[in-house]
Formats: sequence, structure tokens, C-alpha cells
Amino acid sequence: MTRPPTSTSAHRVAAIGRHLMSTSAQPPKSRVDPPDEAPVLFESSGSVRTYVLNRPAKLNALNEPMLNILRPKIEEWCQGKLAKVIVGRGVGRAFCAGGDVETVVNQASHPDTLAQAVDFFKREFEMDYMLAAVPKPYVAVMDGITMGGGVGLSVNAQFRIATEKTMFAMPETKIGYCPDVGASYFLSRLDGEIGTYLSLTGDIISGRAVFEHGLATHYVPSRRIPALLERLAALEEPTYQMINDLLEQERSDAESEGGLVSPLVGATRVALDSAFSHNTVEDIVAQLTEFSTGHGEEAVRKWAANTLDTLSLRSPTSLKVALAAIRRGKQMLLLDALQMEMNIATAFCSGDSPDFKTGVTTVIVDKIKERPAWSPAELKDVSDTHILETFFDKYSPTRGTAPELQPPSYLPSSNELMDPMRYALPMEHEIRSMVDGSHRNSGATAVTLDELLSNFRRLRGDKPGLREKILEVVQRKCVSEQDKYADKQWLKWNS
Repeated sequence: MTRPPTSTSAHRVAAIGRHLMSTSAQPPKSRVDPPDEAPVLFESSGSVRTYVLNRPAKLNALNEPMLNILRPKIEEWCQGKLAKVIVGRGVGRAFCAGGDVETVVNQASHPDTLAQAVDFFKREFEMDYMLAAVPKPYVAVMDGITMGGGVGLSVNAQFRIATEKTMFAMPETKIGYCPDVGASYFLSRLDGEIGTYLSLTGDIISGRAVFEHGLATHYVPSRRIPALLERLAALEEPTYQMINDLLEQERSDAESEGGLVSPLVGATRVALDSAFSHNTVEDIVAQLTEFSTGHGEEAVRKWAANTLDTLSLRSPTSLKVALAAIRRGKQMLLLDALQMEMNIATAFCSGDSPDFKTGVTTVIVDKIKERPAWSPAELKDVSDTHILETFFDKYSPTRGTAPELQPPSYLPSSNELMDPMRYALPMEHEIRSMVDGSHRNSGATAVTLDELLSNFRRLRGDKPGLREKILEVVQRKCVSEQDKYADKQWLKWNS
């Protein structure tokens, strides 16, 4: 698959490249942080404890020293009684743009430092689980670039704040790697096949759309963040509901007027769900090709063509690993999904595919705009059997070929974690359950549109975007049936 990229696709690829996880985004003179500037800062205000990622010149990309500093403090806050709320934020234009993959690839290239490369992922993934399982409210401020490793630090927080500056992406297939930090778990649980699309393309979702798709629980203007954090610190005995109420008070309503802002709605969303529902990358490409020339709507044809262009630039091996991982991750608990990704990371570090080194060198180090020299270069030359054997069977703790993730034993187990969507807009499956009467709060086996909206207002309050999302889902997934005896239109889910 070697389609030349369109200008739209090339622009999107360039945007991802500028913000991809790297410590080489600045000239060499900025490669070493000033000795008096700690890469992670800590703040204490009232009952709130805050970690501040403080490498703005590197877009707060995670490296080994940052993980060394961060973990002991997070453990202290998890177990201590004085810390009632944990907040994570970043300095500058990013919350966190990812992990230090340049150093990882350099370490993985030499037998004497290979173990260090693998250990970086182990400690990063353990930190991701700790923050997902923290036994008290955790607020992640995704104000700016939030990609790769930054997503892992934030996406399972009970409270995730997006702003107009938020840029969300998991762009690992661009560098010959695979979405990690729990992506196989959280992306697989997004509505429809949006997570599969994001996993394979590495596309960027910005601003309010991050909130609309459930990747954030609240949308707050960036200028209000400082005052919001001051008000949060002023809460004496903060509860989850108190924090949610506070965040809702600082919300932005303006952009919800007129509908959802995400482009992944309506006919485009129908096409996306159809194309990315397939279990082979070849079938996904085949249906996108059909849509790009034969779909009845121009917007869908354009979206499909742009998506094909994007996929054509990605590592064929990475695409197949990413698809297999997200299909498996949907059936896993978070820690199990992270362990699967640990096994995959070990395979990439061990050189079972040359594409990780090729991608990082081409995209991040040399900043070459052309498609990297992937090997194999075409999807048809990547065996599905080889992918399963190499990336999903060969490496594991039971075989003694990959490290076992070992988060602190005092944390809740994966099946006891709070639902990270509890304070977000309702997911599509929840809307469906309210329509078909299987929701525990439905109270009926059939509902009208007004009753559906009323039910969710009772559950979620007057949350911005609530009405707009429900209307979009109903228009796309439901049909109306006239009551034979009353002047009512009942909603029926169109399976």
C-alpha cells in the first residue's frame, strides 16, 4: 500500500511529527535540562497534592529521571491521609507529549543496555496503573499536547479536563511501534470503532472533541484552570461528587451550541464504524478504498481517501500489531492489557521488527518527511501468523522472556477500579441500554426521545454536550415507531 499522501494527510502527519513523543524536539543546546530545574515538581495546597511535569522545552516528555522522581511521591500520596486529591498537570504547551523513545531505541540497539530499554516501559506502565488505581480522586489537566505516555498518565483518571488547547493522539504506528500505556484497554472501550481508528492512524483529536468522545470528562477553558485549581484546594473534605460539581461550574457551554464539533459523527462515523470493524488491516483498507470512490457523500469519500493516505505512511507491521492488540484488549482488565503491551514492547525492543528503530530514526532523529523504509514495506508481506507468534506468544513472564508488571499490592485490583467514564458524557452502549430498557435506571422497556433526554439529565445533570451527543446517537442508531393508541413516538435501537 503506497498511496502518495494528499496535502491534508501530509499536514496531519506533520502535526503529529512535531508533537510526537521525543526528547529531540529542540536543538542540541537544549538537550540537557538546567541543573537547577527539577523535571517534576510537587505542590501542596490544602488537601490537594499536585505533580507538575516540568520539561517544557521537551514538551514534558517522560524520561527515566522523571519516573524515578514521580513514583515515590505518588506512592506516598496514595497511602497518606493528608492527601485527599491528586492533580497532574504540565508546564508550557503540553501536559505530556509522550515518552523518551529516542533514548529507548538507543538503549535497545546495544545488548548491554537492552534491559534498560525494557525496564523503562515496565516502570512507565506500572506508573500508568498506579494512577488509574489511585484510591482517591485524581484530576488530570490535559491542557495542551497529550500524546503517548501523557495519555497513559491521564486517560484513566476519574476526572480528565480538556481545554481548547488539548491535542490528543496515540501516534505510535507512525514510528514503527504500537499504541501502549493501556491503549488496548481504553481505546477499545470508546464508542464504536473510534478507538481502532485512532490506534491505527494516530490521528489527532483536538479541543472539545476530546471531551465529546469520552477521552476527557470535562471541558474547561484554559484561562479558568488556575482559578479552578484554587477552588479545588479550598475544599476541606472533598468528595468525588463535590469535585465533579466544581468542574461543572467552570465548564464551557459556548461550543456546544449547534451540535458536536468532532468531525467523526453522522455519515462519516457510520463509515468509520463499518470500515474499522474488520479484523484484518487488509479488509479495513479494502472497505476504505470502496468508500473513497463509491460512497454517496463527498465528505465520506474525502475522509476515506485521507485515511488511506495516512495508513499508507504507517508501518505495516505496526498496523497489524495494533489491530490485534486492540481486539484482545477489549476483553481484558487494565493490568492484563498493560502486561500484553509490556510483552509487545519487549518484542520491539528486542529487534523482532526493525521498524521501531527505523521509525524513531527517520521521524524523530533525522526528521525526514518521507515514508520510512519499513521492513516489510507492504501489508501483503506481513504474515498474520508471524505477528501473533512474535508479538503475542514469544514474550511473556511465564516464558521468562518479558518482565512482569508489579504495581503496589495495596492498590485495588483491576476489577475493582472506578469506571473512568462515570463523570463523562454517556457512552453509546449506555444510551442503547436506556433505549432498550436494560439500563438499571430506565424504568421502562420503551422510551420517547424526550424521556431519554430526561433520564440522562437526571443521571448526568445539565452537562454541556449531553443533549447534542444523545441526538447524534439517536439519529444514527435509532428509528421511531408510532404508538398505536397514544400520540407518542417510541425509540427503537436499529441493530
